[in-house]
Parts: sequence; structure tokens; C-alpha cells
Amino acid sequence: MGNWKLEVGRMAMYTTFPVVLFFVFNQPKYFEEWVTNTKRQIFPPENKQDREAIQNLIKDMRKKQMRALEGE
Repeated sequence: MGNWKLEVGRMAMYTTFPVVLFFVFNQPKYFEEWVTNTKRQIFPPENKQDREAIQNLIKDMRKKQMRALEGE
């Protein structure tokens, strides 16, 4: 069995070690590039041609709905 100084040293190590690891590994500079690349893979930047095609499709669907409502 150790004396009280050993126990105080162990307790200090047990409390500071996780706090230091949390501080070191939760720095934004480590994750900023990874998060940015992942977001670009999941949500790629919009393409103007694709956006126009979607808008045209929405207009066509609305026209069909209006025709269906007028025909009833």
C-alpha cells in the first residue's frame, strides 16, 4: 500500500489524463477538412443544368395537376 502522496498522484493522473485527451482530440483544426470533404460527398454543389431540369419537371407536374383539376 502506498502513502497519501501516491494516492494523490494517482488521482491527479486519473482526472487529468482524460481531460487532456479530450482537449487535444476535440480541436476543430483536426476535423475541419474531414467534415468539409464528407459534406461535399454527401451534398455535392448544385449543377445549373440539373437545377433547370428540376424546375422544368416541377412546372410540368403543376400543369398536369391543373389540367386534372379543371377536367373534373
